[in-house]
Amino acid sequence: MNYVSTRDKTISVSSANAIAKGIATDGGLFCPVDIPKFTKNEISELIKLDYKGRAALVLSKFLTDFTVDELNDFCKKAYADEKFGGNNAAPMTKLSDGKNILELWHGPTCAFKDMALQMLPHLLTTSLKKIGETRTTCILVATSGDTGKAALEGFADVCKTKIMVYYPIDGVSAIQKLQMTTQRGKNVEVIAINGNFDDAQSAVKKIFTNEQIIHKIDKHNMMFSSANSINWGRLVPQIAYYVSAYCDMVNDKTIKNGESINICVPTGNFGNILAGYFAKLMGIPVNKFICASNKNNVLTDFLNSGTYDKNRPFYKTDSPSMDILISSNIERLLFYASGQDDKLVLQLINKLGAQGKYTVPDEVYKAIKVNFEAGYCDDEQTAKTINKLWNEEKYLVDTHTAVAVKVYEDYKNRTGDSTQTVIVSTASPFKFCSTVIKALGGVPQNDDIEQLDVLSKMTGVEKPKPLSELAEKKPIFNKIIDKNEILSTFDILIEL
Repeated sequence: MNYVSTRDKTISVSSANAIAKGIATDGGLFCPVDIPKFTKNEISELIKLDYKGRAALVLSKFLTDFTVDELNDFCKKAYADEKFGGNNAAPMTKLSDGKNILELWHGPTCAFKDMALQMLPHLLTTSLKKIGETRTTCILVATSGDTGKAALEGFADVCKTKIMVYYPIDGVSAIQKLQMTTQRGKNVEVIAINGNFDDAQSAVKKIFTNEQIIHKIDKHNMMFSSANSINWGRLVPQIAYYVSAYCDMVNDKTIKNGESINICVPTGNFGNILAGYFAKLMGIPVNKFICASNKNNVLTDFLNSGTYDKNRPFYKTDSPSMDILISSNIERLLFYASGQDDKLVLQLINKLGAQGKYTVPDEVYKAIKVNFEAGYCDDEQTAKTINKLWNEEKYLVDTHTAVAVKVYEDYKNRTGDSTQTVIVSTASPFKFCSTVIKALGGVPQNDDIEQLDVLSKMTGVEKPKPLSELAEKKPIFNKIIDKNEILSTFDILIEL
């Protein structure tokens, strides 16, 4: 299976090359030319497998230059029971009114990014060997909170790699910041920026396509790659948990095989929900994807109008991982919704760069709208939802999951659609202690670590071990730079 750039289909590479490079030379995102399909009988076989087996089968459909034995080995290591607290890395909790909460935060950093970033180091290092690449790979990561720590955890001290993470100084939770700045590893660097996630993401993309920088790093026998969802190797493992969720719902008789579900995802960069879209293209029966945004509702407006407009205020919210105005993976959606019209995608992306907005053609918007619904939720509604879920169902959620629950409830009330719905829970509530404690009527403590105990005592819910262990760690990284200085920081990678 070949992968092409969303902006120029003449740029065509193998899956190993797509993962190793991270992004196409023209700045486009790699996409598979053909989407592999599961038959109903194959889904019946998937239902019999555990999470590791399902993930390996999904990966094998897309990564055709990897062997089945390699992928099975990667899945056993990435989703080891001791890393995820059991043999199902993505368990489901069934609540009332058709809500099925897919918990993706049982991994080592307590966020859904672990589902992909425990796998990516295996895919990347093997990809480099397959293409005969001997240079050291420098992984650049822009994070709105969770990707940074998950990437650091996955790549720390991995041979022939170096990793640099940029995060907005005031745009992550206290626990997220502590997770990143206490990371150990000889090959890691963490830098805070005076800016937002979009500033960091835009700068990272510029580094990937800057000929002067590429030439300089090549002289040091190094190359760039990415651990953000612009890298296909980050996105493809995420498809697996939607496939697995459907299988689990059939197994527990929530639905019958062949019956459609809805999927509701809190998302900022659009990668998480796009992975679900790929699962549908593979044959998993999905009726609607419900895109949940916070006050930075650029995706809601786009999916409800066909116009993407980043020319709007940027808000810092209580769900910071979604504080994004430039959603990279929309580019992949445009590519498929337009029938892989690379010229149109390039035109729209150029308009976004020059004018800050674009409007998709009617036929493309119709192709998007048939699959996607959207809504948003502000901080006040988020807090009320956290409180309501705890008081009515004794189920504790983080701020991002609360956004998804509220948007789903709004969608159901608006449409009357009672389809069983998978609501993606992206992080442990203990990563956002202060907000959750306040939502439950408590008083947060000044000390970030003490707040873990406060929330645990309030609810009787055990605090996650990876977070409680932060009490024994002290920050290692304290560098803060202006957003305009990001382009010059790759020199730090050379010195690592």
